[in-house]
Amino acid sequence: MLLKLFVSFLKIGLFSFGGGYAMLPLIRQEVIDIHGWITSSDFIDILAISQITPGPIAINSATFLGYKIAGVLGSIVATLAVIIPSTIIILTIAHFFNKYKDSKYVEWAFKGIRPVVLGLIASAAVLVAKDAFIDVKSVLIAGMIFYILVFRKTHPILAIVLAGVLGVAMY
Repeated sequence: MLLKLFVSFLKIGLFSFGGGYAMLPLIRQEVIDIHGWITSSDFIDILAISQITPGPIAINSATFLGYKIAGVLGSIVATLAVIIPSTIIILTIAHFFNKYKDSKYVEWAFKGIRPVVLGLIASAAVLVAKDAFIDVKSVLIAGMIFYILVFRKTHPILAIVLAGVLGVAMY
């Protein structure tokens, strides 16, 4: 089990570009669709916990999922596996970046990666929304929180607390 967990999260770390939210579709596919380790409902709960705890969502998700799947050792294995590829890649890029930073090819590569990152984040949003919108009340809460975050510039912590209060009141 630990080897499968390590390989799954190593793949996630190796093939995810654009940060934690861009990793979510790959994480979901590995832990739900391929291995069936958790349910969609558990995945949404783990994402919620990962977002409100300090640290990057991808690492928090790996830690919580590893724990859910294989206990404390599973959380260590999943966390290490997800960070190993990015650590190696960043160290390699840092080594060569100064030499090639003015290259048109490097500039073009970064411009090409941007739309992919946006697509991965949008995909994660759609996948999470499909599982999170369970009824009209959940859509109303999401709509209200989106409105106060985007148009009212409310602090995210206040929005999280408000969403929790609304959830308790409405359910």
